[in-house]
Amino acid sequence: MCGNHMILQRLEIAQKIHPPKWLSASCHYLTITGSMAYGVSTDSSDWDIYGFCISPKDNIFPHLRGEIPGFGRQIQRFDQWQQHHIDDGDKQYDFQVFSIVKFFQLCMDNNPNMIDALFTPVNCVIHSTQIGQVVRENRKLFLHKGAWPKFKGYAYSQVHKMQIKEPPEGKRKELVDKFGFDVKFAYHVVRLLSEVEQILTEGDLDLQRNNEQLKAIRRGEWTLEQVVQHFADKERQLEEVYNKSKLPFGPDEAAIKALLLRCLEMHYGSLSDTIVIPGLSEIAMQKIAAICDEYGRQKCS
Repeated sequence: MCGNHMILQRLEIAQKIHPPKWLSASCHYLTITGSMAYGVSTDSSDWDIYGFCISPKDNIFPHLRGEIPGFGRQIQRFDQWQQHHIDDGDKQYDFQVFSIVKFFQLCMDNNPNMIDALFTPVNCVIHSTQIGQVVRENRKLFLHKGAWPKFKGYAYSQVHKMQIKEPPEGKRKELVDKFGFDVKFAYHVVRLLSEVEQILTEGDLDLQRNNEQLKAIRRGEWTLEQVVQHFADKERQLEEVYNKSKLPFGPDEAAIKALLLRCLEMHYGSLSDTIVIPGLSEIAMQKIAAICDEYGRQKCS
């Protein structure tokens, strides 16, 4: 897996991509997502590649360069780099590489695209350092019941796009002309609902579990009415699944932050001169103080 990160360096040398100069050497995770990860790709499918990197230390800790957040001129921080439609022989790549901080935040929010990137099949991971492996090994830590509203919202969006009768010229218009609706958006509707059901019931995710069903939808074997009815039925069912799910209601932010700091220390070395990392007793005292403060405010009001 580790040798495949050379794809960034090779494309950069060929001047086909233009990421920040430090990014290729600081990239810790790259994985193929999209139709290939779902097991429904065709010969014409693009290679959608997501990943994360760790930016220079003073980008993540701006006080190291003298910046005071909220005061004076704020230096633009790196969040993500993306570049699309990169031709490389018989392949075309779409890259999205995030700062590890933004990647963790989006995963903690249960953003469907980011969750997918964490749970891709192992053969889709084209580059992973030890830091990337640590994150994948702890990927279930990010899952919580907030996945349901997030995935449902994305599915709603796909339902709307699926029903547009006059899309722009291109592959999307060809699908509508052929099937009467956009079957690619249709299979995403069913996929998203299947994924969040797995998350809520199992606390885990297999992106290719229902790939034969998704292929059938993509071939036009479902009607528009069937997809819409499936969405309506599944939405009602998943409301019950949500209520019975044993997942926590929200993310364990303290545990996720500890994982993030562990990754940063693996990359930079000790952070003792950069940030105060409280121990368990300090964290407990902070929580008690916050509870007392909240109680005091409620009593005064």
